[in-house]
Amino acid sequence: MSSCSCKGIRTCITCEKEGKIPFLDLQQTAWTDFSNHPNHEGDFILYPGIEIIHNFVSPDEEREITEKIYQTPFVDSQSGRRKQDYGPKVNFKRKKLKCDVFTGLPDFSHSLYKRMNDYPVLKDFIPVEQCNLEYTQERGSAIDPHFDDFWLWGERLVTLNLLSDSVLCMTKDDSPDIEIHVPLTRRSLIVVYGPARNIWKHGIHRNDITQTRLAITFRELSSEFQSQGPSAKLGQDLMDIALSFKGVAVGNKAV
Repeated sequence: MSSCSCKGIRTCITCEKEGKIPFLDLQQTAWTDFSNHPNHEGDFILYPGIEIIHNFVSPDEEREITEKIYQTPFVDSQSGRRKQDYGPKVNFKRKKLKCDVFTGLPDFSHSLYKRMNDYPVLKDFIPVEQCNLEYTQERGSAIDPHFDDFWLWGERLVTLNLLSDSVLCMTKDDSPDIEIHVPLTRRSLIVVYGPARNIWKHGIHRNDITQTRLAITFRELSSEFQSQGPSAKLGQDLMDIALSFKGVAVGNKAV
């Protein structure tokens, strides 16, 4: 029996020590030192769909949020990560979800939500799911390039990056020789939308986790669950629950 939660091609240091063959990360040697890039000269490419809000929270706020997060137990996730989920129970393959285990976003996120709405890119953003993910170098934490689901989750993906700097790596299947590295500075909020959400896959490489990182990701509903969509009633129920800010992490509530 494996002592981690990795499935399929995904691995972490724990299961690799137990004999599982790691997925070959062809980008392990990708350059990430943003302070001393050797190739600033030359052509550039347009890359719409990323907005970074630096110092979205203060050091004192970061400390308070982190303390509250660690008061709740984590559950193991794939690729050497640990997580806390606040959101509906979803079966993405069958396109079904249940609200009965969803009690809302956690109370400490209320002030974060109100602050997000002060920025034009997030003025009408209503999160209905929050996932707190812990990455550590010791576990070899990472996440392979992927798209977040398009049936349930909407245009904007929002992540608050805490405890350390990291790098968000963007790739396209039809451009294997291009990788965009987006700096995730400590205490910054990153908004991914448009082409960066719909055309480019995003991931985190293992070698870009050098210290413990906490990522708080917020997701909004897709158009199917908005006011004119076929599942608008369910979408409104989810938004009402989420914005109660009385949530308990799904994995820590009896079902």
